[in-house]
Amino acid sequence: MILTVTPNPSLDRTYEVPALERGEVIRATGERMDPGGKGVNVSRAVAAAGRRTVAVLPLGGAPGALVADLLDAQGIEVAPVPVAGATRSNIALAESDGVLTKINAPGPELSEEEQELLLETVRAQSRDADWIACCGSLPRGLAPSWYADVVARAHAGGARIALDTSGRALLEALRERPTW
Repeated sequence: MILTVTPNPSLDRTYEVPALERGEVIRATGERMDPGGKGVNVSRAVAAAGRRTVAVLPLGGAPGALVADLLDAQGIEVAPVPVAGATRSNIALAESDGVLTKINAPGPELSEEEQELLLETVRAQSRDADWIACCGSLPRGLAPSWYADVVARAHAGGARIALDTSGRALLEALRERPTW
């Protein structure tokens, strides 16, 4: 089983538009909603390949409930961490010539209790994991050392861990030597 950890998931809304014209009213020609976040994308790929995956992610509000429903519909097990703030909604405008404009929201700020519950959920779910994939940006409230803590705990439990993040969070986590 592949466990994915997405601390800042999203509900991704994509609107197809003929062309983006700033300051104008534009009528979309199509739309879709997808569960998003780098770890969620890993779970979607793992499930598409026919392997079991569990997605650990903080979810709040109506967008969070919709993310869980969309993942469930794709056969992905969700280990949700309830949070007070609403899961972020990202917007993508796809123009007919192939140009894509994205607007990514910051996501909710996690309280200390929510942060600890997220770590505990990762620990509990990692017991049966062949790999743990920690992916994406950190939401407000999580220190840049958060991934380093996850990597250290994963190693202590004997798990292999892959990391996909950037900036200070990556530098902090590299000190704990993720597997990949």
